[in-house]
Amino acid sequence: MEESLLWSPLNRLRTSSNSFLSQYEPLALVFAPFISILLAWILQSFFHLLRDQGLKTTLLGFFMSSLKLVPGVKKYIDAEKQKVVDKLQSSGKSKRDDWRSELPKAGLGVGVIEKMKDEKRNDVVWQGKCSGTVYIGGSESEGHFSLINEACSMFAHTNPLHLDVFQSVVRFEAEVVAMTAALLGSKEKSSGGQICGNMTSGGTESILLAVKSSRDYMKAKKGNIRPEMIIPESAHSAYDKAAQYFNIKLWRVPVNNEFQADAKAIKRLINKNTILIVGSAPGFPHGIIDPIEELGELAFCSGICLHVDLCLGGFVLPFARKLGYPVPPFDFSVQGVTSISVDVHKYGLAPKGTSVVLYRNHDIRKHQFVAVTEWSGGLYVSPTIAGSRPGGLIAGAWAAMMSLGLEGYLEHTREIMEASKMIQKGMKEIPELFIIGRPDMTIVAFGSHTLDIFEVNDIMSSKGWHLNALQRPNSIHICVTLQHVPFVEDFLKDLEDSVQTVKENPGPVSGGLAPIYGAAGKMPDRSMVKELLVDFMDSSC
Repeated sequence: MEESLLWSPLNRLRTSSNSFLSQYEPLALVFAPFISILLAWILQSFFHLLRDQGLKTTLLGFFMSSLKLVPGVKKYIDAEKQKVVDKLQSSGKSKRDDWRSELPKAGLGVGVIEKMKDEKRNDVVWQGKCSGTVYIGGSESEGHFSLINEACSMFAHTNPLHLDVFQSVVRFEAEVVAMTAALLGSKEKSSGGQICGNMTSGGTESILLAVKSSRDYMKAKKGNIRPEMIIPESAHSAYDKAAQYFNIKLWRVPVNNEFQADAKAIKRLINKNTILIVGSAPGFPHGIIDPIEELGELAFCSGICLHVDLCLGGFVLPFARKLGYPVPPFDFSVQGVTSISVDVHKYGLAPKGTSVVLYRNHDIRKHQFVAVTEWSGGLYVSPTIAGSRPGGLIAGAWAAMMSLGLEGYLEHTREIMEASKMIQKGMKEIPELFIIGRPDMTIVAFGSHTLDIFEVNDIMSSKGWHLNALQRPNSIHICVTLQHVPFVEDFLKDLEDSVQTVKENPGPVSGGLAPIYGAAGKMPDRSMVKELLVDFMDSSC
């Protein structure tokens, strides 16, 4: 009796369901679940896209994709993009047309040196004219240049991968890391006394390794399987590269009115998947130090990692502080900072291709390493992205730091900081210009409310200067190095003359890039700007 009472409702449900479904074709009933799943997947993908990119960007992307389906439209857009790419290359003809594509039948022997000297003469004049780029002062054939060149040459054959063979280079790397760490708080009690790290090929690799290590550390610690990181929009583009390489969702947050990382905005985005937040000291665009203490407290209280990008400031800020400049806390003395990247090949005055990534402790750094146990070539472990590494560059970095010492870095920092202050003072006397924020170090970014700043940049380029064009807001900057110290007055005079030229004759300069920069900044479809950049790079390398 009880069993029949139980089955009676089920039978009635079955009967009514069969009666309802009998009006449909069997084939439709078979495919309906699959179509429903497909529609659900499409809707889920759309909402994920909407969450990641926002309504405006999503709809604009859909519109542009649909527009390209119209016959002839895609072909027209591609042709217009190619015109822009040719313009960016300053010529419609590829510069690679006369480049060698095969080995010479007979080797040049020592004559290749003369060939290289001939090619070098085609380089533009860079002494004192380039923003950043070359950080060592003087000529490349004398002084500090000559010293590190000799050091690199002496150890050009070495490779720290073979640590049992090239023990000198292994020691050099360890000492470069230790000396750099000492500048950034490793001797402070608040650092925990376990600061460790490795040398890398540059700031990008240092950032990549710090992000990868943070991701894997947080996965082991908290089980994060959908990692996300939050960065201010002033943070270096290397974080975008890391997000793509390591499958991490990237949130980019607008800076505050002082052009610093907005800690409150970052806090609002932190969730269970967040593994890392980022600060810079200073940021590349405007030379302004982010509120590292505030970010450190946020990271510590949230149980996540904080990486500080000191690629520019690592070999300036410690010495600027000793010279009496107001420098807020930025290193491992700040609670919550878990990793730091610092370039030795910038203001450390080492050869190009030398940087350091540091971690608060060994537990985090262990996630940087790759160990392979099942390779037929034997047991293998590597500390960085590269396997083989140029020992000559490591030796050059060690030679640079040892030759300069504390007093040398203090003197160089004094020179570049004074040059930076002179440039800021001179810019304030040009009424058409304004300085972005309050620069903390040696990068000075400036814009204009009355002139097209990119036209000013084009005029400066015609005078031999190579400055960096920025966006949001449209501006340009100069990163002051020892190369600029003797040329501060020349720079300010050329800048004032360029502003006057644009003021009297506004409009694009023949062969200039102002129209392209201006158009790219206003283009709502950022995917098209990305395609332009990719096409330019593909045709340039």
